[in-house]
Amino acid sequence: MKYQRDIRERTFEFSVSVIRLCKELDKNEVNRVLVNQLLRSSTSIGANLEEAQGAHTRPDFINCTNIAKKEARETVYWLKLISEFNFRIKKQIDALIVEAQEIAKILTTSVKNLKLSPLSLELKNGRR
Repeated sequence: MKYQRDIRERTFEFSVSVIRLCKELDKNEVNRVLVNQLLRSSTSIGANLEEAQGAHTRPDFINCTNIAKKEARETVYWLKLISEFNFRIKKQIDALIVEAQEIAKILTTSVKNLKLSPLSLELKNGRR
């Protein structure tokens, strides 16, 4: 069976890659604003998954995971904007876009599965 990295490890590595990218970008007004947004959303993915690990309830775990998914989708948006104005490292940015999209897909599937699992349905119907 192929080794699959833990999603928390993967999002941490993704955040590190985004931070490295941001350090390479030209220092100008447009990049400053876009980088600020990108850093917030990209690092928030892993932070929310870490928070989910400490959740006291299943709904809280699902909520934190769902927020991480939304942050991954937002990160794709900021990366696409940055890509439009930073042609010299477009390939590096495109690779990060692909990774952010894959992370978002994984988290979307996780949230759907968590919401459809028997325990989640029992809690929704008021049973324990």
